[in-house]
Amino acid sequence: MADPKVYLLDGGTLVIDESDVHWHINTGNPVRFPVYSVLVEHPDGLILYDTGYDLEHVRKVLPFELPEQTPEQTIPAQLAKIGYKPEDVDIVVNSHFHFDHVGGNKHLTAATHLIHKAELRQARYPEPFERLGYSDMSFDFPGVAYKPISGDYEIAPGVTLFETPGHTVGHYSMLVELEHDRNMLFCGDAAYTRTTLEKEWIAGFHLDPAKSVEAIRRLNYLGRVKDADIYPSHELEPFLGWRLAPEYYGGN
Repeated sequence: MADPKVYLLDGGTLVIDESDVHWHINTGNPVRFPVYSVLVEHPDGLILYDTGYDLEHVRKVLPFELPEQTPEQTIPAQLAKIGYKPEDVDIVVNSHFHFDHVGGNKHLTAATHLIHKAELRQARYPEPFERLGYSDMSFDFPGVAYKPISGDYEIAPGVTLFETPGHTVGHYSMLVELEHDRNMLFCGDAAYTRTTLEKEWIAGFHLDPAKSVEAIRRLNYLGRVKDADIYPSHELEPFLGWRLAPEYYGGN
């Protein structure tokens, strides 16, 4: 089978306090972090993991996160950089349904949307402290084609979702196995930074702290046994060294 191509789509940046990056590490320092999506060009279809944030929503509802997003950093523009349109995407899977992971879903009306069945219910009926996280419900548009799933799930050969709950109830991380590059393990928000992985420090935003630590340990385990590079979600410095679309990983 041909090796998939993996494109990292730049969706702009946001700002949160360092105490929300590493729980209980309270320095008062603001941290600007990248928001990105992962497009897998697979022989079985075009798969998009996470879709970033909607600039107008963040400006209106979460302006304190100081969004920076150019027109070139939207999902339609990022797809265009590699020759695709939103309607070309076959499968969308969100690591979870927080606002900075679902903002482009509304453009992907021809796709099947894989959802963790527990996560969809939680997004519609969140705990009080989760309401800002789940504030952008544009992903739940009329006519959306949902496929509810739970447990670990193989999307296509070599592309597998692993349950890593704790940050949210139905959180998924994604492993892409490659022949012509290192395997790639995308954490979603189960691991914010490399320090998160090394010291088992969880983020300030979580539903279940104990499950968050279990998820970090699972990511480290998967990285070892699958010989995969691990990609955290909230750290700008390594992101700046990654290959961003139209460059890619894998391929023949």
